Amino acid sequence: MRPAKTDQSAQRLLLCGYYGEHNLGDDALLEVLLAQLPAGCLGTVTAHDGALVRERFGVDTVARRSLPLVLKALRHCDALVLGGGSLLQDSTSFKSLLYYAALIGAARLQAKPVLLWGQGLGPLQRRRSRMLVSCLLRLATAVSWRDPESAALARSLGRDGPVGSDPVWGLPPQQWRGRGGPLVLCFRPTRQLQGSAWRPYLAALDQLAASHDREVIWLPFHANQDRGLLEQLRREQLLPPGLAARSREVLAERPQEAMAICSGAGLVVAMRLHGLILAALSGAPCAALSYDPKVAAAAANLGCSCQNLDMAPGPGLLASWDRALDIPPPSSRLLELRQQSEVHQQVFAWLAPLAGL
Repeated sequence: MRPAKTDQSAQRLLLCGYYGEHNLGDDALLEVLLAQLPAGCLGTVTAHDGALVRERFGVDTVARRSLPLVLKALRHCDALVLGGGSLLQDSTSFKSLLYYAALIGAARLQAKPVLLWGQGLGPLQRRRSRMLVSCLLRLATAVSWRDPESAALARSLGRDGPVGSDPVWGLPPQQWRGRGGPLVLCFRPTRQLQGSAWRPYLAALDQLAASHDREVIWLPFHANQDRGLLEQLRREQLLPPGLAARSREVLAERPQEAMAICSGAGLVVAMRLHGLILAALSGAPCAALSYDPKVAAAAANLGCSCQNLDMAPGPGLLASWDRALDIPPPSSRLLELRQQSEVHQQVFAWLAPLAGL
């Protein structure tokens, strides 16, 4: 961890999330979170690649995967902020849930506020997970939820709170310029698409690209998980020859670079939640492939087509993509979603008494 800044009047907040993981969605969350911090607040960010986060955001960092170091950093902070994403869940592992439980418990023992900012909640697959999270929610000083499903789950566990759209909707939008542009794919590996399960989706893309003569750009959102997926599918001989000839992978290092690529697209087909949101913020026509309920919820919120990957695709898949091509989402709906994201800033009102404001 870098040494704390010497400004004794500033409040220091420990900002916890999946930061520094080379994931454009998490980078976008951190960008919005830092922009929403009240004046006089400084963030110490839990990060895997701390050097990257320090360089890009100009903040202090602590090694996210070292609980002892994070707990040490907490002792030098005035509040704990769980910043975006779905941190209280057990689909990653129950151990992950215990990590955040330790932080929340330590903060409350030190009489420090715990703020859950723009959080998704769940899935909570174990009974012990639901019992633990019910206790943790009662310890939180202030909460805001990124979707109605998370808010409903929290309410069933005994904690109400305001609901907004995902915080990433708070990023500045870009102008769409993609009529006649390429198909952009924000795909990721997932349990539902193994081997031949890819074929119907790739066949539909092949037909769509061929019938409208479009290039196909594969845009990885997670450098460690998504990068190389195009080449993997080539090696496994799952790509139709025409789609293979039209396809190339394009890398983006920052959310704004990904948005710039999407702003030139005739259609973005996204499996990544924040791939879908950033594409919509760029004004691009969108369609979703849902590997997780959070993606389906975001697609419903946006009003774009969505195929559940737990269900076999029917003949309507290609038709839905064809209808969406070159038809951007309504600007009025995008404005609504951006305005709804502003609700998350309310959680920081709890810091005002500490600062004497």
